[in-house]
Amino acid sequence: MEEFTREPFVHDGETLEEALAVGTARRRAYDTALAELEEGAEGPSVEWRRQYSLLLGLERLLFEDEPHLADGTLLSAHQVDALAGTLTALSADVMRNGNGNGAGAENGSPTSLAAVGIPGEEEDEEDEPEEPQDWSLDGDADVDADVVDRPEDPSAGKRFWFEHATGAGKTVAALGFVEASRTGGILILTHRRNLVDQFNGELRDRGYSNRITPALLGAKNPGNGPVTVETYQWYVRNAGKVSDAYTIVICDEAHTALGEKTSAAIRNWQGPVFIGMTATGALIARHVTDLFPTQTSRFDLAQAARRGVIAPLRCVRIPPGPGVRTIAKVPLRRGEIDTEFDQELLAELLDQTPFNLAIADLYKTRFNGVPGVVYSAGVRHAYNVAKAFNDVGLKAKAVSGETPKRELARVLADYERGKIDVLVNAQLLAEGWNSPRATVCMHLAPTASKRIYQQRVGRVTRKHPGKEAGIVVDFVHPATRHDDPVVTLHSLLDRDVYRGGAIVVGPVRRGRGRRVRVERRVLPVTADPDRRIEVFERELWRIAVEHLDYGEQIQWAALAGARVAPSGWRRAKAMLHFDRNGDLKRTFLLTAVQRNRNSQLRLRALQEIAASRDPEAFDTAVDVVGTWSRDERREGVKVLLQALAEKRIGRRDQANAWIWRMAEYTREVHEEYAVQRWPETKRLLGLLVNSSGGAHARNARRLVHAARKQDRRLAAALLAAAIGHTPEAEEVLRGARTRMARKPSALARELLRNFPKGRRGRRRRRKAGAQKAPEAEQAAATNGASSEAPDASEEDGAAGEEQDPSEEIERAAAELNGARSAEEEVAELFAEQQELGEGDLEGYSVDE
Repeated sequence: MEEFTREPFVHDGETLEEALAVGTARRRAYDTALAELEEGAEGPSVEWRRQYSLLLGLERLLFEDEPHLADGTLLSAHQVDALAGTLTALSADVMRNGNGNGAGAENGSPTSLAAVGIPGEEEDEEDEPEEPQDWSLDGDADVDADVVDRPEDPSAGKRFWFEHATGAGKTVAALGFVEASRTGGILILTHRRNLVDQFNGELRDRGYSNRITPALLGAKNPGNGPVTVETYQWYVRNAGKVSDAYTIVICDEAHTALGEKTSAAIRNWQGPVFIGMTATGALIARHVTDLFPTQTSRFDLAQAARRGVIAPLRCVRIPPGPGVRTIAKVPLRRGEIDTEFDQELLAELLDQTPFNLAIADLYKTRFNGVPGVVYSAGVRHAYNVAKAFNDVGLKAKAVSGETPKRELARVLADYERGKIDVLVNAQLLAEGWNSPRATVCMHLAPTASKRIYQQRVGRVTRKHPGKEAGIVVDFVHPATRHDDPVVTLHSLLDRDVYRGGAIVVGPVRRGRGRRVRVERRVLPVTADPDRRIEVFERELWRIAVEHLDYGEQIQWAALAGARVAPSGWRRAKAMLHFDRNGDLKRTFLLTAVQRNRNSQLRLRALQEIAASRDPEAFDTAVDVVGTWSRDERREGVKVLLQALAEKRIGRRDQANAWIWRMAEYTREVHEEYAVQRWPETKRLLGLLVNSSGGAHARNARRLVHAARKQDRRLAAALLAAAIGHTPEAEEVLRGARTRMARKPSALARELLRNFPKGRRGRRRRRKAGAQKAPEAEQAAATNGASSEAPDASEEDGAAGEEQDPSEEIERAAAELNGARSAEEEVAELFAEQQELGEGDLEGYSVDE
């Protein structure tokens, strides 16, 4: 039986009962083959080969410890996964439909969701006109209507597809199906004639040259597993005439088989098993699954790079020059598959001599000697760019669909040998050309199509000795988001953060032939607001703030002000070096004053706000200081008063308002000084506080009248300590304060003198005094007790100011007044209240 079918039914480690258990797909294959053998058949029938040849061959291949091809090439894990997924789907179809006609998928509904594809530019042949992709991307309603009206597709259950990234070995996976099918013929369809030659070359190199067969038409039906490689155009022209010897049809770049004529020809051929393979199926999954309902494996670009199957990818973003920043004005045109920029207008915009020379100089500066491929906006632009590259001394060559085939083959061969370092093209080399040497992929002409972009990037993903990573150059602003029409590597892979020159996908290998400099700072590029916030939270101190839009710059400044630490203060300010109008710095400082947890940083921010002399920011800072705790509020008021004393900030009426607001914040300080200087203050303030109605206003006028007779410092302290409870009293106090604040700087200095001095100053003075102690002793020896006077004056002058003689007299008077008995003071208060006829002493005790 194994000689008849050329496939084993029992594998090593299996028993006969296990291998041929009743009801299994293998048992059905055995019974069907046995029946044909008993009927005298010399070999398996076409029906048996279509239904069981690939299934048994995949079981044989996957049962090996290390599945391999004829030349010994081991299949990698993702290639084995594609074979295993197809085997599972075939087995399920056989078990579901014993006759193997594939009718199990009645409506052709997809069993797995796929990824999107990138069709390439097709090459026209004189004797093979290219079939246009005559389907369009319509709305959901049209798709639904199409599903309803679509006729039955009985062979949908025998059409499968898998996605493997460019450079991950789709061709080797396809040869795995060739290895699996020993009796069934295999027809490989591709969309370009040069790819036919590439496939035939792979078949010869991998040990299958004896199975390569010219196209079989009509009744030709050899049973030795012939393999033929042809184009989709050939298949469409010969639909209905292709030999039944082909039991497996492999559709390379399956997304190019979606044209109306090609897809109809595939649907009408209900016998073979169809296997589609593509690198970009996820980008147009809805349309791929329309023709190939079942996805058996997926190994996309990100997975391949992470596992090290393809080279890692780095990305560099280059902002376009002023002359090409209007690319946003280039209209988008809806194509047969997706939307793309108007190519004529794009070429007209980009094909400028200064721009071409700048690109050539950029390539020479950053990637001199590194092989790459440049994608331009049209054929003429490609040749002009190549000329600019040659003018700066680079070995560059332009190719296009107009390039003769022999010349094109020679140019590509020179590129492989190193005689050419840069290939410039419009879209010719986006697919169907593989060069492991290619390292730089420069998107000189941006694209709005993810499928085209991924096919371009696929040219630099293959591994090569000395190639550390593929380098992708996007000509966009560094902060371009994913919702921008221009596709970038980060939008293709849905990455949140851009860091110039860094690995975007793939393992990071430090210090091993890196070709580009990696920037330290990063930028959020995702369009999702929540994910952008996460980037701000995670990478706050690495973000390149100057590249953010204005709204996010404000947000960053606010977040930085709230979170900055003492060690990062200078760094945070340096990150705002580009802020010319001061809005960002103002936001940073105000947020630090409002929300930063470090009290010293809050005071530091307050000092810088005061130094900026910004009235708006100063007013906000005054409001914020009023919400601080008592000790911090005093320190903050001192900072702001010092600023008002030293420089002019805002208008005079604004300064007046700020000074008296801050005086109110620190009222107890000024009251303490006023009571110490003039004990009568306590009585006047007591009358004001404990009175109401008209008496309250009269007491306010009395306090104002008394303040006029005092020196400026005491008068300011009295007015600062006074609190009015009625509109009339408030008006009296406001008028007095306004008259006193005609010189805001002088008033700020007077109020500033009322604050007690810090300990740091006293410590320094003590140290200075200790150093001068020997001199003081020497002076005491000559002058006697007179040496005590300077020491006393230094202690009394802790504020760093000389004592006024009038103040000495007032202090002595205050001490004498304080010696009076409490009974006499209360008696005076009663007498004064009787004279006024109103008033209240409630709240004052005998002790006061």
